[in-house]
Amino acid sequence: MVPDANPDGVAAHTRQNARGVDLNRNFPYRWQSLGRPGDQQYSGTGPLSEPESRALVGLIKGLRPTASVWFHQPVAVVDESGGAVAVERRFATLAGLPLRRLPRYPGSATSWQNTTWPGTSAFVVELPGRSTGGLQTRLVRALKDLER
Repeated sequence: MVPDANPDGVAAHTRQNARGVDLNRNFPYRWQSLGRPGDQQYSGTGPLSEPESRALVGLIKGLRPTASVWFHQPVAVVDESGGAVAVERRFATLAGLPLRRLPRYPGSATSWQNTTWPGTSAFVVELPGRSTGGLQTRLVRALKDLER
């Protein structure tokens, strides 16, 4: 488990890292130049230009997980992210969140992982802005189910 892939962004209360890059636009699959430093979805100077992105790619390549969950916020859905839809649907049901297909952005971590290792499932869980009515308990249950 990686508790936070963007510690500089968390410390600064922003989506971008210390160099103004949205890390979820910095992965190699269909990467394209977006915005400027500090823009909400600035993709960096090139794919994997950021140390955080390179570290995550190294971790994923080393572990080769059959499934990975990327928590974001605040949309309150499980994204049909391009992995195994049955896995995403089951997770959404157990978490008590709707399954929706969100827009596909270039350079996303889940798109990179799903195309690099077909048959695995990397997906995004968009948490609500505030935790409500047992969500944490449901998320833990969904993660344990996924682990099996």
